Amino acid sequence: MTTTFFLVRHAAHDNLGSYLAGRAVDVSLGEDGRAQAERLARRISREHLDAIHTSPRKRTHETARAIGAAVGLDAKIEPALDEIDFGDSWCGRTFDELAADPAWRRWNSVRATARTPAGESLDDVQERVSRHMRSVSGSYSEGAIVLVSHADVIKAAVTREIGMPLETVDKFDIAPASVTTLVMGDWGAKLLGLNETVP
Repeated sequence: MTTTFFLVRHAAHDNLGSYLAGRAVDVSLGEDGRAQAERLARRISREHLDAIHTSPRKRTHETARAIGAAVGLDAKIEPALDEIDFGDSWCGRTFDELAADPAWRRWNSVRATARTPAGESLDDVQERVSRHMRSVSGSYSEGAIVLVSHADVIKAAVTREIGMPLETVDKFDIAPASVTTLVMGDWGAKLLGLNETVP
């Protein structure tokens, strides 16, 4: 009995990479991001899907809606897939500004143990995502589900499910509008594809 998860990072917003959006800056996809989402939806439409779950953020929900339109499914908002809770003091700041903050530097240098100003750690993220995936796999045995989320949330899920140390979370990339495919069963989990991007 297995469940296939397509872990999808949201498509790009216009200022991706220039500032930390997090939860407080609920940004929409830009024009390029909407085009990315359409290409991603065409790629995902080749799969037989049973459900689409999405983080509550606009950028994830808009990406999920494009996929849903292509496959005839409505997306369900799931708080467990939300972005890391960075807290208001980091969200909206540029990465240049954050680089001067010792707490931000610690977050990036010891990701396995550091906490954000809001108190969430990557271990907390792993726990909430993993709990959701295990709950879903029980409901969709032999099914396939798209989970639309955020880069670090997907990295946390992958490392937890395939038994990689949390310290390795920055050893691989999760690009905007990418697909990472993971199969889970009673026997454990297997990574079938990592960071697949659609040209």
